[in-house]
Amino acid sequence: MAAPRPTGKNGSKKNEMSKSGVDQELIRQLASLLKETELSEIEIETDNLKLRVSRQVQQVSAHFAAAPSAAPAAAAPAAPAPADAASHPGAVASPMVGTAYLAAEPGSPPFVTVGATVKEGQTVLIIEAMKTMNHIPAPRSGKVSAILVEDGQPVEFGEPLLVIE
Repeated sequence: MAAPRPTGKNGSKKNEMSKSGVDQELIRQLASLLKETELSEIEIETDNLKLRVSRQVQQVSAHFAAAPSAAPAAAAPAAPAPADAASHPGAVASPMVGTAYLAAEPGSPPFVTVGATVKEGQTVLIIEAMKTMNHIPAPRSGKVSAILVEDGQPVEFGEPLLVIE
């Protein structure tokens, strides 16, 4: 149910259109609705207006270690943590904001897997931005030591996607 619109002194509908023709009060109401419902995005569309309001949502990922066994084996080297991966010299950073895809289409094999050897210029994943599929090439030849994103995951500019050593 839409919130009631503010009215002016004479009871007429108050028009808070900016110079660009956008109803700022409507945007405020949608932003308030996002906050109340804890949604990350809301979009409305009428005959002459399409409006999307979104907010940044912090994603929290938890990593659980297996319980130690009675006789611990030699410690294996840990994979780089996402914070460390950003500073890794072999990290491949996202050149844009979008959605990362590890394969050309659903059900097809991924472009690369951990342990795979890649050549400079080889497509390692795709980032969809504004309905355009952007092939992300390997900046160098080497071995993929870590894939830091999941298929279909939203990514930000500069976010580490994978590590090539």
